[in-house]
Amino acid sequence: MKGLLALLRKLRPNPDTEARILLLGLDNAGKTTILKQLANEEITTVTPTAGFNIKSVAADGFKLNVWDIGGQWKIRPYWKNYFANTDVLIYVIDCTDRERLAESGNELFEMLMDNRLKQVPLLIFANKQDLPNAMSSSEVAEAIGLVRLEDRTWQIKSCSALEGTGIKEGMDWICKNMKK
Repeated sequence: MKGLLALLRKLRPNPDTEARILLLGLDNAGKTTILKQLANEEITTVTPTAGFNIKSVAADGFKLNVWDIGGQWKIRPYWKNYFANTDVLIYVIDCTDRERLAESGNELFEMLMDNRLKQVPLLIFANKQDLPNAMSSSEVAEAIGLVRLEDRTWQIKSCSALEGTGIKEGMDWICKNMKK
């Protein structure tokens, strides 16, 4: 992703500042593939995340720390251990997994009730748009009830982690809506 340095420059006016981004979603949603796209890494082999991955990108005094935490149901209770000091929450939804869409929405809303995430901007990546049976971002938003999100800065963006499409637009949104 070529514009990451430019995005980092916009992220915080104060160099030497770190931004903590939490990347969550159910297993197989595409979190690690998105993280690898952000870090310009090869995505030919992505395996399920057993714990967490952290990628830090440092340039010109900026440091962006992206925490990718596994989404298997055994790991989800531990997500809350990572909420403190989060600047932005990215939640990834597999738009082809209609059977688990309600589960994904429930996990999201349960998480958002935590006070540590109260003022944190939320970006939802409606992933796997490259697949023919994928629901649109508006279908996902309606199905999980995103209109219920009051008093929160949020956005849903269509993307394909595999193709890298939509990720830059999501990161641009993050830069404009970073928690002060």
